[in-house]
Amino acid sequence: MAQTSAIINVMVAAARKAARKLIRDFGEVENLQVSKKGPADFVSAADLRAEEVIHAELARVRPDFGFLMEERGEIKGRDGINRWVVDPLDGTTNFLHGIPHFAISIAHQSGNEILAGVVFDPLRDEMFTAEKGAGAFVNGGRIRVSARQNIAEAVLGTGIPFKGRPGHAEFLGHLEAVTERVAGVRRLGSAALDLAYVAAGRFEGYWESDVQPWDVAAGLVLVREAGGLVGALTKGGDPLTAGDILASNAYLYDAMKELLETNEVRV
Repeated sequence: MAQTSAIINVMVAAARKAARKLIRDFGEVENLQVSKKGPADFVSAADLRAEEVIHAELARVRPDFGFLMEERGEIKGRDGINRWVVDPLDGTTNFLHGIPHFAISIAHQSGNEILAGVVFDPLRDEMFTAEKGAGAFVNGGRIRVSARQNIAEAVLGTGIPFKGRPGHAEFLGHLEAVTERVAGVRRLGSAALDLAYVAAGRFEGYWESDVQPWDVAAGLVLVREAGGLVGALTKGGDPLTAGDILASNAYLYDAMKELLETNEVRV
C-alpha cells in the first residue's frame, strides 16, 4: 500500500470532493438530451462548479500556490514557484453525451517541473496517483507500464482532432501508418486517462497533438513514475508545453516516435 504524502492527500481530497457533484450532474445529462436547449450549457456549468470546488479546496490548504486551470486560466501565487495545474473535467464531450469515461486531473508544478499528479475516474472509482521518486499507484496499489517489446502486440491510445482544430491530415497519416503495424488503436476521449492507462500498462503507448498543459500535467508524472517515457511528439521540447505528446514504455518509445515521424518503423 502506498504511503501518501501531504501533497497527494490534498489533491486526492479535492478531486473526491469535486467528483461527488460531477457524478450527480452526470446522472442528469441523459434527461437533458431530449430538451430543446440541450445539455451543453448544463455541462459547462458542471465543469465550472467542479473547478470552483477544486480551487477552493487547494487554495485553503496551500494559500501561497498559484493555479493554471482550464476555465480560469493562470492565477499567480504568492510564492512565485509552486502552482496547481487543474483540469476539472477531462473528457467533456463524453460527459456531454452521457458516455461514462471522464476524469479529474490535478498536478503540482514547482518551477518548470511536475512533481506530483492525481487522475481520478469517479465513475470507476479509480484514483491514479504519483509523486516524483515515489512511484505510481492506482487505489494504493503499485502500477507499472507494459513490458511488451513488440510493436505488433501494442494497443495504443490517441486523440482525434475535432471540428475547428488543426491537424486532421497529419493525424490521418499517423493513423494509417500505425494501424498497419499494431494490435489496435483506441480513441477514448480523455488525455488524462490515456496517460494513466499507459502508466497502468493497459496501453503500450499514447500520442496526441493539440494538447494543453492541464490535459497532460498529472499524466506526465504518472507515466514516468511507472517506468515509462514521455516526450514531445514532433515539435521538441517539454511535453507539458509543446502542444503534442508521446508516451510509452522504454522498449517501444523510439519505435513509436520513428513510426509517427516517418511512417516507417524498423522492428
